[in-house]
Amino acid sequence: MTALAPTLQAFFTDRLIGQRQASPHTVAAYRDAWRLLLRYVADTSHKQPAQLDFEDLDATTIAAFLTHLEHDRHVSTTTRNARLAAIRSLFTFAAVRHPEHAALIARVLAIPAKRGQRCLVTFLDPSEIEALLTAPDRATWTGRRDHALLTVDLQTGLRVSELIGLRCADVTLTRGPHLHSHGKGRKERITPLTGHTVAVLSGWLDERAGTPADPVFPGPAGQPLGRDAIRRLVTKHTRAAASRCPSLAVKAVSPHTLRHSCAMSLLRAGVDVATIALWLGHEDLRTVQIYVHADLALKERALARTAPPNTLPGRYRPPDPVLAFLESL
Repeated sequence: MTALAPTLQAFFTDRLIGQRQASPHTVAAYRDAWRLLLRYVADTSHKQPAQLDFEDLDATTIAAFLTHLEHDRHVSTTTRNARLAAIRSLFTFAAVRHPEHAALIARVLAIPAKRGQRCLVTFLDPSEIEALLTAPDRATWTGRRDHALLTVDLQTGLRVSELIGLRCADVTLTRGPHLHSHGKGRKERITPLTGHTVAVLSGWLDERAGTPADPVFPGPAGQPLGRDAIRRLVTKHTRAAASRCPSLAVKAVSPHTLRHSCAMSLLRAGVDVATIALWLGHEDLRTVQIYVHADLALKERALARTAPPNTLPGRYRPPDPVLAFLESL
């Protein structure tokens, strides 16, 4: 057996799971990256994956694999960089175990991440939020569940994983109502609830009648909703709401869009970026700057405050050509 196979096994079992206690999502992402790489190299080198060694995974081969991902599999720059991060992580681990391959490993670790285009975040305006919240049919059990889920997510900005992991015991609706969620990186955080959200959740939990360990938003069988189920229900209700709010039809609305909408609502209410970062569970304040860039109204207010002297505040609007003609007579 080559040196690569036991190193790969030790990386996943000892490093990721044993030492770093990586989440199942991280393990799955790294696994998929390496499965794709080994299959690609096996096809191009005409070797079985178990026969591959470090010499078969030099920097030239890794670069060709990344090009294959972009050109043949049509992945985004973000996905390409995520695959590269998984590869780098194993090679960093292998650098200590196999110093005889130090030069090869150094060249692989020197492969840079690719810079991609940073698009503005998609978020919902108040009218779009109202249309989305009224879309579920609250005459049905599923509609009432979906309405409660959308209300909670739009107000709290929870990630999908946090919604899935939310249990009845995590909801406090008495004095100081809040949600206790377990977020990304195993971080726990407390998110306060508004009076409207408390009323919606109170009615839903009374109907839900679950034990403290039961999920707040279950599927028909009582199990927590999955990522795909939440994505489908958001898409379903967005399409229904688009008939009353046409602007929704041109927006790609996903569960993460609801998180962005929560952040934009806080920003437009005058909440500072540090509080928004704390609210959303971000460690780096720079992550929240994407919402500042996306808020045109905030930029227009800044523009109005920096207008030249002796000018009226506001945006320039050209005169109507008909009125301009009549005034010139």
